[in-house]
Amino acid sequence: MCHTRTMRNTLMLLLLCAAGFGQQPGTLDPAKDPAKLEKADADKDKAEKDLVIQHFVNVVIAPTTVLDKHGDYVNGLQPQDFQLYDNNKLQHITADVHDQPLSLVIAVQKSSNLNDILPKIQRIGSLLKDLIAGEDGETAIIAFDHNVVHAQEFTNDTGQITETMKKLKPGSSQHAVDDATMEGINMLKKRDLQRRRVLLLIAERRDKGSGIRVREVLEAAEFANVVIYSLDISSVIAGLTGTPMPPRPPSIPAEAQHSPANGDMTPNIIDQNYYTGNYIPMFVDIFKSVKSVFVEDAVVVFTRFTGGKEYSFISEKSLERAVEGISQEIHSQYLLSYTPNNQADGGFHDIKVTVNRPQLEIRTRPGYWVASRPEQ
Repeated sequence: MCHTRTMRNTLMLLLLCAAGFGQQPGTLDPAKDPAKLEKADADKDKAEKDLVIQHFVNVVIAPTTVLDKHGDYVNGLQPQDFQLYDNNKLQHITADVHDQPLSLVIAVQKSSNLNDILPKIQRIGSLLKDLIAGEDGETAIIAFDHNVVHAQEFTNDTGQITETMKKLKPGSSQHAVDDATMEGINMLKKRDLQRRRVLLLIAERRDKGSGIRVREVLEAAEFANVVIYSLDISSVIAGLTGTPMPPRPPSIPAEAQHSPANGDMTPNIIDQNYYTGNYIPMFVDIFKSVKSVFVEDAVVVFTRFTGGKEYSFISEKSLERAVEGISQEIHSQYLLSYTPNNQADGGFHDIKVTVNRPQLEIRTRPGYWVASRPEQ
């Protein structure tokens, strides 16, 4: 009897321990300890973040446009014609991936306020395919209001692109530009690494309804080496509803702005200095998670800091010219890749590109952000 009672007591004790009742008062199961769980999650997030950053800085791509003094694109340059500096340190350019096939995602805003604008955009479907993607390219289309939908998966069928554009219909009053940009980046980063990755936003500058932060979008674009261009619908609306608003003038007069050595202050250089100078501090603050940062025109940040460009239009004809401009830019651009020799330097990495020929204007992405990484 005693032996049986002892066995029962032992069995009961084992069951209570298994259920967590056998622990000392004030202690928690390590597997259920909130503090330990939080630390484990933090360690996991840090490990994932470090992995992504390490992957990203292995290869940096600097999309670079070269113009002569007349504003014409300069073609035929070789990697040895360029000098690239990362935080003022000369880098070894490993390749110019100028001739890689293109993967293009077109993100089209289809909110309800575009009833009169959307038909004009729809008629350029074939033009977008032929001029931007080219014969070896592939194009996908996403459409968005408050939701983002895949209207067309990647294809090289011009007819399919045209038909998909024609089927787009206005939706709700919101336009989640940031969410759509992130979705386009997610689609592009799954494409072959040997393809160029370009996202074209046909949208208003201002976001309305996104659930994602600008920082997350910028990080994703940098990691995936996606270049973002935009066709600004806001200019169209201004042109239809009244006298178009002129662009804000630079706060610094042209004669007081910095000019390249032995160079003149051309309109392009003034524009580049103005926007880049104003947005670099904001770019850095975005990545520092400064709570007071408010990005009114996130599209400007996306285009400037990925090496792309903004285009505006007020009519169907000017829309076609803008598409032609983007096409020329893409097909004349040099994609200079390098492995940074200063990967342990955290923070904002400034990129500067020069060419060993006089009187040329060079435009590239101003830089990128990377968290510090301890020396191995």
